[in-house]
Amino acid sequence: MPERINITNLSKRYGATVALSGVDMGILPGEVHAILGENGAGKSTLVKILSGVVSSNAGTISLDEACIRPSSIIEARRCGIATAFQELSLIPNMTVAENILLPRASSGRFWPESKASIFERAREVLIEWEVNDISSQSIVADLTLAQRQRIELVRALSHARCLLILDEPTAALPDTSWLFRQIHHLTSRGVSVLYISHRLNEVREICQRATVLRNGASMGTVDLAGVDDEDIFTMMVGHGSSKKKRVSQESSTNGEVLLETYQLRSKMLKGINLQLHAGEILGVAGLEGQGQQELFRLFGGLHKPTSGEIRVGDKVTSLSSPRKALQVKPGIAFVPEERKTEGIFASLSAAANISIPHFAMTGWAKLVNGRIERHLAAEAADQVGLAPRYLGFEVGHLSGGNQQKVLLARALMTGAKILVLFDPTRGVDVGTKQSIYSMMRHFVDQGGAIIFYSSELSELVQLSSRCLVVYDGLITDDVAANEISEERLLASAHGPGNARKDSLQEAV
Repeated sequence: MPERINITNLSKRYGATVALSGVDMGILPGEVHAILGENGAGKSTLVKILSGVVSSNAGTISLDEACIRPSSIIEARRCGIATAFQELSLIPNMTVAENILLPRASSGRFWPESKASIFERAREVLIEWEVNDISSQSIVADLTLAQRQRIELVRALSHARCLLILDEPTAALPDTSWLFRQIHHLTSRGVSVLYISHRLNEVREICQRATVLRNGASMGTVDLAGVDDEDIFTMMVGHGSSKKKRVSQESSTNGEVLLETYQLRSKMLKGINLQLHAGEILGVAGLEGQGQQELFRLFGGLHKPTSGEIRVGDKVTSLSSPRKALQVKPGIAFVPEERKTEGIFASLSAAANISIPHFAMTGWAKLVNGRIERHLAAEAADQVGLAPRYLGFEVGHLSGGNQQKVLLARALMTGAKILVLFDPTRGVDVGTKQSIYSMMRHFVDQGGAIIFYSSELSELVQLSSRCLVVYDGLITDDVAANEISEERLLASAHGPGNARKDSLQEAV
């Protein structure tokens, strides 16, 4: 079967920085083809070129032997290429219908189209792609992250005629079943899918072949049925992976209590009691929408409880803002799940993003310059494994993994002893994950405390001193380090009765 989409010698430079260097690959009609590589390997740049967001400096893209060079997202769509971006591109203050149908959501052929007609057209699109729980009239800002992710995906699915590009498409989805059904529906029509994910189990389930990128160059294309994970890691990083078994984390409940709640209630929480101790990494597991997001945002000062107490150190306090959360000793630094919209200052350098807390605390605003920022940011950047050469880059130009390192370095820069991390490794590669894990362990070894939520059960098993499970606004399970397993957490996440059954099965 001839290759329908060919990429030949594709290259991209940003000044002296080489983002892509001679990438070659082909995608078959109706194939789900993976792109694998560490953060900074060139995956995002490749996606942007194919999507028309940026232009290549050299190389060709051909569809059925016809060369194309899309200069915008709209032009890429005219070529049959649609993209669901990792960082959601929906417009928050517009309706679901308007977002799905853009750029032709509000005008008819001769006169403006009625709202009723727009909503009906979008409703039909939602039905086609099995989204029955979201109204086309809903405002995007009112949706959960998982719902927004599905709308982003539906928009791309509905526009893809030749190639659908999915960049970390399941990062905010509670499970993959819905998306994989839609992918099979699309590929049955002969549409190709370019699938970018750091979750190898997903890649193996849905993809037939994979192209591996390293340092902007293509290392080769492999048949996934004939290659093991170790071979893939070697292609990605240039050497074999050092697979580490879980290091048993001793429960640190003898340490000083740095954070405590008593009957904490809010819109979704129904009475949360927990303690976080110095030297402890406290994991939190739960299915989407069980209240864990609200709990973390309460700790970060972004939401207010309706009743109950939060005690930081030895004082009951009101965390009325992120600034207040930092100021209440021993200090709470919150790293949100959506780094693009809630974390980074995209137009500022990495050094400026990291050093902001220092200037906020010391009031040195008149003395700020790039040299001082880089000097101040260097130590925190080193702790999270951010290469010094990235400190001068605009954060918006960095890969998702390096952006996450910037946010974590900023949290360290605050001097807070409590880190509240919501899905801190979402959408980052294996190497970046290891850097984040190392930072977390070092932080608690120095007397700090971390509470973190992860959508990956294996991560909770690997890192947690203890793990809480949130179900329907309550903590329904508190699992000690020596009892944590993916099976136990998954069972508990589906309700307390399931947790008891799982425990009995383990005992037998």
